[in-house]
Amino acid sequence: MDQKPPSALSLDIAARTDSYFNRTRQVVTRFGDKRVTYAVFLRRPVISAPRLMLDWLKAVAAERATAFDIDVTHPEGAWVGAGEPLAYITGSMAELADLETIALQKIGPACVAAHNAYQMCLALPGVAFLAMEARHCAGGEMQEMMAYAASVGSAAARREGATGFIGNANDGTAHWFGAASGRGTMPHALIGYAGSTVRAAEMFHETFPEEALTVLVDYFGHEITDGIAVCERFANLAHSGRMAVRLDTHGGRFLEGLDPAESYAMLERHAPGAIRRYRSDTELRYLVGTGVSAAAIWRMREALNEAGFPKVRIIASSGFGVDKCRVMADARAPIDVVGTGSFIPDVWTETYATADIVSYDGVPMVKVGREFLLRRNGGRKRPAGE
Repeated sequence: MDQKPPSALSLDIAARTDSYFNRTRQVVTRFGDKRVTYAVFLRRPVISAPRLMLDWLKAVAAERATAFDIDVTHPEGAWVGAGEPLAYITGSMAELADLETIALQKIGPACVAAHNAYQMCLALPGVAFLAMEARHCAGGEMQEMMAYAASVGSAAARREGATGFIGNANDGTAHWFGAASGRGTMPHALIGYAGSTVRAAEMFHETFPEEALTVLVDYFGHEITDGIAVCERFANLAHSGRMAVRLDTHGGRFLEGLDPAESYAMLERHAPGAIRRYRSDTELRYLVGTGVSAAAIWRMREALNEAGFPKVRIIASSGFGVDKCRVMADARAPIDVVGTGSFIPDVWTETYATADIVSYDGVPMVKVGREFLLRRNGGRKRPAGE
């Protein structure tokens, strides 16, 4: 009987996994299979985000007409300490040996990104977040993973009272946020095309008359002037709360009308405690530096209120990672929405997940130094000396 040709999934696994895992599978098949248990862990605290790995393992098990017994020790969205196993995976060694490489790819980065998103949401609990990570991802698979991670971190933060992520910027991954489509209005390119900020807003509103209007106001370096001009042009939207200005001022200049002295004065009026304590250079930049600083956001809010547009919301973007969110919270910056992809891990080495076999045919055994991975229940032996 002719052998069934390998499937696309099988070929993908064989090509993408480390060769020594492929060879291990062949050795085990030749000398006799064993039932093994793998422990999966990371070396830093994370938020558990195992779904992509679990779904993939289930698909592989179905393909191979086998079954894996997977014990998720920390449910999705739970905090996990450094070195704590996220899951135990039990099954045929011949069927599991070549899956380690890809399985780890699918869990490590997601857990770290989820932790980042969780911290960001908790730092600014009253602020809504919009996921804008797609342009920074290395392809569709990473884009899917990062959106999933943001949704997990957001859900964990919402359980603690935060607003969290209300959506994302593209249709393909909007399902992770319970939406059918992505959110967004205009990039800088449209303003350049239109020739003015007001004209870009007019074009957008004419094309999408039923949608709320969010306008980028930093293209010409006139955030205050152009922001108020758009509000005056669409006063009905502005007064009904259906308009927002988005600040994305780059780090090479100050927001219109600000300089170091004016930035300090702005925070002295609105959040004096934020600048009277010791600050690192990075924190000071977030508070009173160039770009989208806390002072810039306060200045925009002041100008909108003074012009009679208190219902116009402020959307802030540009480098809003965990640290910047914490500084903004300290400065009580009047942000309504943060658009960010900065939950993507900065230090990629922190995303490296590890898997170790901790038992063979029910007998606990793990390499020296990893005894902490052995199960503490179910009749499993504890390491000597505990």
